Amino acid sequence: MKNLFVACLTLLVSATCIAQKPQYKVAVISFYNLENFYDTVRNPAIDDREFLPTGDKNYNSSIYWDKVKRLATVISQIGTEMSPDGPAILGVAEIENDTVLTDLVNHPLIKQRNYKIVHYDSKDARGVDVGMLYNPKYFTVEVSAPLYVQLPGGSKDAWHTRDVLWVKGKLDGETVHIYVNHWPSRRGGEERSQPARNAAAAVVKAHIDGVMAKTPDAKVVVMGDLNDDPTSPSVAQILKAKGKEKEVRTSGLFNPWVDLYKKGIGTLAYQDAWGLFDQIIVSHAWLSKEQEGFFYFMPKVFNKEYMVENIGRYKGYPMRTWDGNTYRAGYSDHFPTYLIMLKKVKQQDAIAR
Repeated sequence: MKNLFVACLTLLVSATCIAQKPQYKVAVISFYNLENFYDTVRNPAIDDREFLPTGDKNYNSSIYWDKVKRLATVISQIGTEMSPDGPAILGVAEIENDTVLTDLVNHPLIKQRNYKIVHYDSKDARGVDVGMLYNPKYFTVEVSAPLYVQLPGGSKDAWHTRDVLWVKGKLDGETVHIYVNHWPSRRGGEERSQPARNAAAAVVKAHIDGVMAKTPDAKVVVMGDLNDDPTSPSVAQILKAKGKEKEVRTSGLFNPWVDLYKKGIGTLAYQDAWGLFDQIIVSHAWLSKEQEGFFYFMPKVFNKEYMVENIGRYKGYPMRTWDGNTYRAGYSDHFPTYLIMLKKVKQQDAIAR
């Protein structure tokens, strides 16, 4: 399979292809849960005492900057087998504020990409938000907004969860709608908390329906830590994301992760079982390979060996930042995911290059 994959990539995107064969631009669209990415400064608006130098974790500047370096290491390598620029668009979750994102994008490992930031503070009980980084070489923002999620009574102990981040912009000239999500957790039990994730999914679906009512062939990307698997009701029934391309109709959604999940591939582990919460879902308009714009090519989980825990009770899991209150010097308790998008280069452009 590995040899077949390499052969396909060579055929599709090799810069040494003769002019008569198709050549392609590549755009990598990715998502990464950054696991408790807090700064070390007290924020009276939230309960961040755990992540302060005076807290139980003894969180300090040394640990913080090591965390920044480790996250930058991962981001610097996502998708580079296809594009040296890495992610053109990167959705992130579990961030305290735009300060931590600013420090991250300015790290020497990724600073040259000139990532820009989209972020809004939400009313989440833990004080963590979602955000989006984008490379202006590929993407420009036209408009963005937070979408509030009203939790149904009795579904969760907390009153508020993360907003959904909606960003509309141009990906190499094409209008694209991005939704970055971090849906309510399963704390308190999967069944009891399911209505909260269903509520978040309904917010996204309603907004997408509004977009599709005006533009049925709109290019939409739904990404995030959904705290649900591809076959969960929130994803399969409310978003109505299908696992087979041929089943997706105009204005519908395709979930590339269904088959991988059924094969046992995941992005996080709990009680020795893998879940695939970190998904990137696309609309029907991405599926045709016979178009002038970018089209969906394949999904991948970024899970290099150095990101996998090799000792202790979490051996084999993603190497997390913390083991209780002990700094493990890992990366995140989630693996990032990404989609490879391709766009045919017109023959005259390929010859000019």
